Amino acid sequence: MQIAIDGPAGAGKSSVAREVGRRLGLKCLDTGAMYRAVTWKALKEGIDITNGKLLGQLVRDCNMETEYNDKKGTLIYLDGENVTEKIRSPRVNKNVSIVARSPELRRELVFLQRKLAEKSDGIVMEGRDIGTNVLINADYKFYLCASLEERAKRRWLEMEAKGVDVVFEDLIKEIAMRDRIDQEREESPLAIASEAQIIDTTSYTLEEVVEKVLEIVCTAKIKEHREDRIEIFHKEGR
Repeated sequence: MQIAIDGPAGAGKSSVAREVGRRLGLKCLDTGAMYRAVTWKALKEGIDITNGKLLGQLVRDCNMETEYNDKKGTLIYLDGENVTEKIRSPRVNKNVSIVARSPELRRELVFLQRKLAEKSDGIVMEGRDIGTNVLINADYKFYLCASLEERAKRRWLEMEAKGVDVVFEDLIKEIAMRDRIDQEREESPLAIASEAQIIDTTSYTLEEVVEKVLEIVCTAKIKEHREDRIEIFHKEGR
């Protein structure tokens, strides 16, 4: 089973994907963490984050590995170093959308993401172009959204819990800018897949959103099972 979850920053994709994956016994991949890892390494090494060729080469030269943890989600390793926490810094937040709009980089990472999906027995993959580009044949597609203010509030609470001091108004501006960059980029922009179920998470708790996703998936599976049974009965002349 492949489940694609897309949406803008702060819509709840990572938390929902992780919990849905845990309950269905599927692996979960936060593709955004892969772009964050490249951003972190490029900033660390002083690489021009607007140079797509250099970013693509950076990915080819380093050893990027992902590991799924049902409590922490996607863990990212670069050349053996666990950078999962480092890639969540304010500096990475401000630059990741600029890095992610590079066509050369996206092609490299999409190739890796598809390979990870092929190797898994089942996966919940979340990002901004999963249903429209990475897993176009996913069994289920969802698009999570929320108001700008609510998404900024969630990010602000997340940063505060980590002891990072940020100004709420600055977060609103930052997320609005990321939305614009993600939606306007030339290579696989943030968009809603035609088959996607849209869920506005603004007024819902994490548990409520997870339940909505599971209800859609399980209802579809039950219907599929019934149709298979009916087809078998017809073939056997029952």
